[in-house]
Amino acid sequence: MAITNLNQFLHDYFTNHHCQILTNQDGVLQIQLTEEMDRAIMNRPFYWHYIKKIGRDGEPMTLTLITNPEKREAEKGEWIHFGSPRLQQLIRHLKENERYTKLFQQVTTTKNTALYPWLVTNLKVSYRGKHKKDEIISIGLQLVTGNMKLEMMNHLKTLPLQATISDYCYTISPMIKIQSGFKRIESVILNYIENQTHEWAQDSLKTLNEELKTLRHFYQDEEHSEQMNKEMEAIKERYSPIISIETINGGIFYLLN
Repeated sequence: MAITNLNQFLHDYFTNHHCQILTNQDGVLQIQLTEEMDRAIMNRPFYWHYIKKIGRDGEPMTLTLITNPEKREAEKGEWIHFGSPRLQQLIRHLKENERYTKLFQQVTTTKNTALYPWLVTNLKVSYRGKHKKDEIISIGLQLVTGNMKLEMMNHLKTLPLQATISDYCYTISPMIKIQSGFKRIESVILNYIENQTHEWAQDSLKTLNEELKTLRHFYQDEEHSEQMNKEMEAIKERYSPIISIETINGGIFYLLN
């Protein structure tokens, strides 16, 4: 259900942003950025300002990302993992620039052909406690039949999509409203989380209680109670197990079925 293959996610992300994948082998991904992506994620505003000022074409950087822990020290590049600043930056870029879209499946036909609406949502489920973990989940809901498909982005990348509807095609009106569709997707996510094992939360609570017990031992004198309370709140914030769900982006996709 969750997209756990970070290397594949990065490959799809940069490919969809028209970047050239130079190499992708054994958890080492080398990408030739476009000017647009260089401007978006490489933090070189002064370089691009200077280049444009003198009227020259700039040279977008090549980025090497390493997802394989065994290659972290052996290869030159940037180690990226769930929760890393670089991954958070890419997710923010998606949220800020491509939060919602509407696309149509490209169809070559001379007959009247129906396209069915799919509500597609990509979400991030974050687990916070003693350790941190993020999952990226993609779900599609057909708004006529109510059929649901997991790992929807993997399916969409196999289809030719475009911003305008093809000749002779028409759209089927949804039977399920978008707001109701989101609630169905939310229900699936909550059920998925509920049915997981949560040893990580139990481990976090155990550590939390141990840390609080140790703290109380050092602050037996009541005159330090204010400072103790502050430190107790900091410990609770650090170790209390929390699960949050955040929508990254989504859209309506009109597909043949």
